[in-house]
Amino acid sequence: MPQNLTEPERAIVVHPDLQGEGFARAPEDRLEEAVGLAAAINLDVVHREIAAVGRPRAATLLGGGKIDEIRERLDQFDPRPGLVIIDGPLSPVQHRNLEKAWDAKVLDRTALILEIFGDRAQTAEGRLQVDLAHLEYQRSRLVRSWTHLERQRGGAGFLGGPGERQIESDRRALDDKIVRLRKKLEDVRRTRTLQRAKRKRAPHPVVALVGYTNAGKSTLFNRITEASVKAEDMLFATLDPTMRSLDLPSGLRVILSDTVGFISDLPTQLVAAFRATLEEVLEADIIVHVRDIAHHSSIAQRSDVIAVLAELGVDEDDERPVIEALNKIDLLDAADRESVEDAVRASRANDAGTIAAPVKTPLSAQTGEGVDALLSLIENTLTASHATREIMIAASDGAARAWLHQRADIIAEVESGDRLKVTARLSEKTEGQFFKQFPDARIMTADRSQPADRQRA
Repeated sequence: MPQNLTEPERAIVVHPDLQGEGFARAPEDRLEEAVGLAAAINLDVVHREIAAVGRPRAATLLGGGKIDEIRERLDQFDPRPGLVIIDGPLSPVQHRNLEKAWDAKVLDRTALILEIFGDRAQTAEGRLQVDLAHLEYQRSRLVRSWTHLERQRGGAGFLGGPGERQIESDRRALDDKIVRLRKKLEDVRRTRTLQRAKRKRAPHPVVALVGYTNAGKSTLFNRITEASVKAEDMLFATLDPTMRSLDLPSGLRVILSDTVGFISDLPTQLVAAFRATLEEVLEADIIVHVRDIAHHSSIAQRSDVIAVLAELGVDEDDERPVIEALNKIDLLDAADRESVEDAVRASRANDAGTIAAPVKTPLSAQTGEGVDALLSLIENTLTASHATREIMIAASDGAARAWLHQRADIIAEVESGDRLKVTARLSEKTEGQFFKQFPDARIMTADRSQPADRQRA
C-alpha cells in the first residue's frame, strides 16, 4: 500500500453496489463521495463507475466479466492509470487478486481514508494515531506482501534449524511497533485527561462542533472565533482537534472545540485510533451538530453522524443538550429555505434538545447569516439552569468580586459599610467553585436546592 500519495496520480474509482444491502444513500451519491475522497489527496480521477455486485466473490469481490472490463478500461488510457480505488472493504486475498488481475495498485475505502489521514495529520498526536491505524491495517495484509512464505535459516552455519517464516518475522516486527505506538498514545491520553480535568475545574463550559466531513464545521469555527483553522471545500480538511476560548454576547466564556469530520463506513481502525481526539465530544457540555442542509444526502449524513456518536458513547440516553446547526442555507432556493424555517420553528416548539430530537437553527457559516442566533441559542441553553443569587462578600475582597465578574452574570451590586452584596446569575457548578475558593462569602437568600453546608447570612 502506498504510504504517501503527494504527487498527482491517475486513478479510476469503482463503487461496488452490493445488491440487497439496503444502504440509506444512493449508489451515485456514494460514488461521488469516493471521488471526493480521492480528490482530497490530489488524485486525478480519470474514470468512475458503479459496479453492480449480485453475489460477492470470495476471491475478487467482483465478477470475472467486470474485472476484465475494468482492465480493458485501464488499457484504454495513455498513460495507463496506476491506481484503482474500490469504494468498499476488501479482504487481503481480494486485494492481492485484484492487483494481479489489473496490474495496478488497489486501495479499498479503508486504505484510502488512511492515506488521507496520513497526509493531513499535523500534530504529534495525530501522526501517532495515523501510524497506529496504518500498522493495524497492514498487519492483516501481510499475506499480500509475502507470496513466498519460505522459512529463514535459524542458528549458525549449515546446521541451523528451519527457523521462522518470513511472514511471522514481519508480523512480530509490526506487533512490536504497535505496542510501542499504543504506549505513546496512552501517554497522550493521560495528558489529555489531565487537561480535561483542569478544564473541569475551570468554570468554562465546552461546546463541541461535530458533523459530517465537509459540513462546514471549520468555516463556522473560524467565523465565530476568528481563528485560522484550515477550511476548504474538501473532505477531511480538518483532522487535528482545535480548541479556542470564546466570549458569548453576555460575556459568558466558553471553550469551542472543532473536531474531525465523520463519514459513513468509517474504518474501525480509525474509530479506535482517534478515540483520544474524539473524546473531546464526550466531555462537552453542549454538542453542536453542524449539518450541510443543502446537500442532497443531508438526512443520510445525519444518520451516519449519530451512528458514530453512538459508537463513542453519545447515544439517545445522553442527557446533554444538542443543537443542530443547519448550515449552508445560502445555497438553498426560496422553497427549501421556507421548509427549513418550518422545521426550525417546529423544533423550538416541540423538541427536547437531545441527540434524537435536537433544537435546530439555520445559518450560513460562509456569509455569517444566523451565526449570532446560534451563539444566543448556545448561551440560552447553557444558562437555562442558572439561578439568581444574592451573595455577600467583604467590600475589600477584590479577588472574590473579580472572580464573580469573570464567571457569572452580574445583575447588581450594593455596598453597605464593609460588605458588598452582589446579585448574580450563575450555574450550580460555578456557585460551588466560588464558595470552595471563597468560603467566607455568604448567600443572602435561602434556597432548599443549595447544599446544607453552604454558608448563609
